[in-house]
Amino acid sequence: MIARSFVLDIPNLGRDIIALPVRTALVRPGDDLPQLLARSLSGMLQPDDVICVSETAVAIAQGRSIRAETIRPSKLARLLAQRAGSYATVNQPESMQLVLESAGTLRVLAAAAAGAAGRVVGRRGDFYRILGSAVAEIDGYTGTMPPYERHIVLGPKDPRAAAVGVSEVCGARACVVDANDLGKAEVLGSSAGVNIDAVRTCLCTNPAGNADEQTPVVILKYRPRPGSSAASPLLAQP
Repeated sequence: MIARSFVLDIPNLGRDIIALPVRTALVRPGDDLPQLLARSLSGMLQPDDVICVSETAVAIAQGRSIRAETIRPSKLARLLAQRAGSYATVNQPESMQLVLESAGTLRVLAAAAAGAAGRVVGRRGDFYRILGSAVAEIDGYTGTMPPYERHIVLGPKDPRAAAVGVSEVCGARACVVDANDLGKAEVLGSSAGVNIDAVRTCLCTNPAGNADEQTPVVILKYRPRPGSSAASPLLAQP
């Protein structure tokens, strides 16, 4: 079921790309995600469309979500979480505890010290640049719809393989994406032939939404108007 559609107006890409957020069944741990998406997207796809699947949906299907109540944050995790920014995924003690366990206490303390020093001279983001995937893989629980609103979702395993699986079952190009309402989007993995830069640009407006829309997939379609190039900018050109 399509919730709504957007005609994207993007510099260098024009107004020929349509984003279709699609409502699916609730994704649960152990689901065969490609088959679930194939049922939801039946009749909507052309081979040159690009299916953009939320990293959270992929991770949940892989069983990579943890109930916050099962995590016991340390005093250090609580202290560091209090100092994180309001939009940070690690501003919850449970999320910060997972970072400590993943990256190690000494490395996290070094990153926190570097982040504090950077802010003194007007530079932000050092904490996240130093820790990299240890932070990027974690989604805080406040932004996830029921019944996962008290779950912390880790990053998906092998997002490229997940994208290839969706592509093969659904019959269109596919990618696993991380997008938010802060104007940031990233392609974590894709099937062959996807123009990753174009897809990333198309998703910066986060057409899937960040609340309880239950639209973990967006179809990007190139529909050229008269005079436009026949070659889709969504696809990598040979």
